Amino acid sequence: MSSTLRPAFRPTRHRACRPARRRALIAVPVAALLALVPSSATAYPAPGRVTGDVVVHDPTMVRTGAGKYLLYATGGGLGHRASGDRIAFAAGTDAFRTKPAWWARYSSVPEAWAPDLSYHGGRYVMYYSVSSFGSNNSAIGLATSATGEPGSWTDQGVVVTSSTSDDFNAIDPNLFVDDDGRWWLSYGSWWTGIKLIRLEPSTGKPHATDTARRSLASRPTGTKAVEAPSIVKRGGHYYLFASYDTCCAGSSSTYKVKVGRATRVTGPYVDRNGVPLMENGGTPVLESHGRYIGPGGQSIMSDTDGDLIVYHYYDRDDNGTPKLGINLLDWSTGWPVAY
Repeated sequence: MSSTLRPAFRPTRHRACRPARRRALIAVPVAALLALVPSSATAYPAPGRVTGDVVVHDPTMVRTGAGKYLLYATGGGLGHRASGDRIAFAAGTDAFRTKPAWWARYSSVPEAWAPDLSYHGGRYVMYYSVSSFGSNNSAIGLATSATGEPGSWTDQGVVVTSSTSDDFNAIDPNLFVDDDGRWWLSYGSWWTGIKLIRLEPSTGKPHATDTARRSLASRPTGTKAVEAPSIVKRGGHYYLFASYDTCCAGSSSTYKVKVGRATRVTGPYVDRNGVPLMENGGTPVLESHGRYIGPGGQSIMSDTDGDLIVYHYYDRDDNGTPKLGINLLDWSTGWPVAY
């Protein structure tokens, strides 16, 4: 979520959304579905059906071993939603009932943005951002929980920071754990783009000896608007998803999701046409279409019926309200296609 251009939208406890006819969709061959989705901007699929408390921003979601969906999103002490079927979502209390005192150094509200939720080593791990609109005086924090439920989170403090003297912005974190167990954190918003650092798996904090901050995606000319990275590995490639252009302006938002891939997690990432993401490359995954404006703030998760892209969009037919979007991803071409 950009902290450079944050106009009218001020979250309270919102930020999230997702589908219902998933199982019915899965019965249709992917090739048949893709035939209905040509590569024009007007042919992107609608989000899957979701109901209930689906007003969210920058959602992240996991499925527990018991089959419950836990979703956290921007705002307050990180707003919470839960679902038993990935269709009907109900709001709960925030992740943090008492906000950590250090947040006040970066946000006057204070509130947290753009969480990243995952499960590793028998515990839930959530990275999140604290900042203020238009500033890169920002920090990424870490919290852990045995259950992932609201109120169960223990804050582990600051992981990485940026200040007004830096050329990057420490928000929008995403944890990626490689096949060999190495932990990596991507993050970044505007300024010089998306960064990557290595972490210590035992602490979730920066690595003691590998201290390099690598650059993965940038827009060196024109707008600097790239943020919200998500990295996954499929087959022999690492895929970097990111949100481009401007969020947080309701139906005037120009957000979109693009992707590049690499043979190493550290890059270089290129799009389907071979253009480096460091040179404003990126293959579109979701863009505005119909009532669904400015999709972005995405996270990627695997479920029983395939990979999902979980994101927010602005509903043009509901005064630009930010809502939860969920689509399946098909990888059969070597590039992710939402359907």
